[in-house]
Amino acid sequence: MHTPHPTEPNMSGSAVCVLTFGRGYMAVSGIKTSSRTGAFCSRNIMDSGRALCAVLAALLLISSGSAGTIQTALKINQALLTFHNQLTEEVQVSFTSDYCYKCLFQHLASVTPNNNNASVIISTQFSLTVQVESGGGSSTLCRWRQTYQEGGHYSVWIQARDHLVNHTCSHSTDRPPHNVYLPIIAAALLLAATALLFVVVPLIHRRRGAFLRAACCQDPQNSVDDDGAPETAVVAADSRGTRPARLLSLDTFRGFALTVMVFVNYGGGGYWFFEHAPWNGLTVADLVMPWFVFIMGTSVVLAFSSMQRRGVGRRQLLGKITWRTVVLMLLGFCFLNYSPRDGPLSWSWLRIPGVLQRLAFTYFVLSLLQTFWGRKAIPESENHWWNPVQDVVLFWPQWLLIFLLETLWLCITFLMPVPNCPTGYLGAGGIGDHGLYPNCTGGAAGSIDRWMFGDNMYRYPTCKKLYRTEQPYDPEGVLGTINSIVMGFLGMQAGKIIVFYKRKSGHILWRYLTWAVILGISAAILSKCTRDGGFIPVNKNLWSLSYVTCTGALSFLLLGGMYFLIDVRGWWGGQPFLYPGMNSILVYVGHSLLGFYFPFSWNMRFQDSHWEFLFQGVWGTSLWVLAAYLLYRKAFFLRI
Repeated sequence: MHTPHPTEPNMSGSAVCVLTFGRGYMAVSGIKTSSRTGAFCSRNIMDSGRALCAVLAALLLISSGSAGTIQTALKINQALLTFHNQLTEEVQVSFTSDYCYKCLFQHLASVTPNNNNASVIISTQFSLTVQVESGGGSSTLCRWRQTYQEGGHYSVWIQARDHLVNHTCSHSTDRPPHNVYLPIIAAALLLAATALLFVVVPLIHRRRGAFLRAACCQDPQNSVDDDGAPETAVVAADSRGTRPARLLSLDTFRGFALTVMVFVNYGGGGYWFFEHAPWNGLTVADLVMPWFVFIMGTSVVLAFSSMQRRGVGRRQLLGKITWRTVVLMLLGFCFLNYSPRDGPLSWSWLRIPGVLQRLAFTYFVLSLLQTFWGRKAIPESENHWWNPVQDVVLFWPQWLLIFLLETLWLCITFLMPVPNCPTGYLGAGGIGDHGLYPNCTGGAAGSIDRWMFGDNMYRYPTCKKLYRTEQPYDPEGVLGTINSIVMGFLGMQAGKIIVFYKRKSGHILWRYLTWAVILGISAAILSKCTRDGGFIPVNKNLWSLSYVTCTGALSFLLLGGMYFLIDVRGWWGGQPFLYPGMNSILVYVGHSLLGFYFPFSWNMRFQDSHWEFLFQGVWGTSLWVLAAYLLYRKAFFLRI
């Protein structure tokens, strides 16, 4: 609908009274509709006729406005942008997202001349660069970059000045946008209050119990030593050969990662930073998978070291490794590829790579490293120059294999020729990189997967919408699994530090911080602290080396922080993340199979704001945490 602008001429005093709303175009989900209304009054009609003409015009205005409101109903992450063309020639409007690296401009609207307008619905997730060109595309009239806000209605007035030589595009806000962060602020405050209860109430209960025992029982054998207890009950068995205490911070870290994963899989409230990055870059959703792999590496060291100390033979360990790998593979192939709503299992749409498949293979390799080149016992301390780094030097065969694997990844990624693509290409293809390599999505990694799996891989990569890609690409492909093993090996290093310095919490925390700094600096150098301009950009789809070092640094920091709070100081028991962390396979498979059925989720009615989206995500995630808690109370833990 055309809305008069203050600079437009006033036609009420003209010889002919014309009310023209022009031609309005609204692009909604690729459908273009138009409406043209008009009313004509002659100078010579009588006063009653002139009044009737005004009434009819008002009715047409109201009906046109109502129709426009219906047709331009906005959903989350959308805004309405209306272009008013006051020139005497048609103009073409195109755009590109600033998150799309070197992407071609895409057509947005065509606006006919002489005070006509065109309305389009645009995405508000990322900043947009918009340009207006003359009808033939021979010249750019104006260009601007702006981040439009969700729910806002904006107008752009395309005008001429200086005798039609120069042009301007002035902006105005017709309807203010929503406060998109209000729902997440409210949810954050609610969760913070809940978390405070989980921490403060048990702490008060323990302190109160300690005070009562100290007041009633003067026997020093019954006293409580809050400072020493956590340190001596972290990992290893005591001198009487009792079972080692469980590392609660590790279960909490696993449960935290799983909880975030479930929330992300429920849509993350519709916020872009709870979704995977389109290609390069890092969001909250991109952190979950490497956290899982890191925790798995740490668990492998602690579990296998304990079994080897108990005298479990290598053949038994290999049998356990094989069994668990096969079960995880079958879960990924048969269960997570299938849902009751999909109908019979069909090879035509079976996805061969997958999350559990990658976790299974990574676990297999890490377990072999620990089985053949691990250590049953900590060596006696001797005076060697390498004592400060003995947790690295004593495992040099493992480091050598990891170095060879990473060299293999680098050589294949940057040296392997790919047909019709530049060697060493790391881009998304499609309209990226000026549209020069549309079928090169993922470079060597994508080419290998398409050659091995054909169509039996992920068909909807995160780059598909923004980069307009046509090629399938699987983020859990073959080449990325190499760096998944490297990520798990960093987790193994965290486990070795715990084993080597089990009674020295300060040494453990200091080494975690040192590793975080080393990996963080490496990530900064590789990426040049930019999203797209580094030597090796941070990329979850490729599982790039910078992605591994960046997420590895965060993993050391997070595990170190939880270890300090839970196992060293005892200020937090790990609730509520401890519960899903001790039943991770059940929660992950269960939410993948049943998570999109009631009562975990439902068809949402209010899609114009984040409130219902966020509530559904928090509700569904909370139900799975509650289920894990109930299973914890019943001492039911699904083991493989």
